[in-house]
Amino acid sequence: MKLVRIGRLLATAALVLLFPGALLAAESAPLKIGIIGAGRIGGTLGELWAKAGHQVMFSSLDLEHDKELAKSVGDKAQAGTPAQAAAWGDVLLVSVPYTALPQIGKDYAASIKGKVVLDTSNPIQSRDGEMAVAAREKGTGVASAEFLPGARLVRAFNEVGYRSLRSESNRSGDKVAIPLAADDKQALEVAVRLVKEAGFEPVVVGGLDTAKKFDVGTPVFGKALNAAELRKGLGIEK
Repeated sequence: MKLVRIGRLLATAALVLLFPGALLAAESAPLKIGIIGAGRIGGTLGELWAKAGHQVMFSSLDLEHDKELAKSVGDKAQAGTPAQAAAWGDVLLVSVPYTALPQIGKDYAASIKGKVVLDTSNPIQSRDGEMAVAAREKGTGVASAEFLPGARLVRAFNEVGYRSLRSESNRSGDKVAIPLAADDKQALEVAVRLVKEAGFEPVVVGGLDTAKKFDVGTPVFGKALNAAELRKGLGIEK
């Protein structure tokens, strides 16, 4: 029996070395999710993931707000600084004004490197200036990857507003669909899992370059659609 147990441990270790995201995608393993930007989107998703059994750390520029949020969510939640959340999380959610992404990529480069990062941030010219125009022309998936080098990036939860995420009716029956784009297969598997465990239906669109299909200004942006409606709007096959 000891030999069998040792063999399993060695096999698991080999799996982690070859595919770092494999254990993160395992359905039974709760994750530590660091949230950088605990506003409406980040706060809502953190609460949903805590209810699903994951541990979350809320962070923003207002630590007192984050502490109150964590207290309201319960014992699966805690608060910290963005630096602490970046270092602590197995998986990171970044939900900030788009102008903050470059600095996050610089300040937390060592913590972000190699981690699955779900990016919800949208470039909006009226708020973010000319850098938003350049990002949207390039496609946000491609632009965000340049700002967050080393991250195993997934574009996720950027297309649906926080009110739709908070609505319980959108997480039952004909669930609201969340489009996803990533170049990293294991990171995508983690994102698919977290979308489902938050109560929504994941729709994989393609690589990071396809995130442009659900950027700000596209026909599907800002709409709470089911999977069939979203696929039709994106022009993709099931």
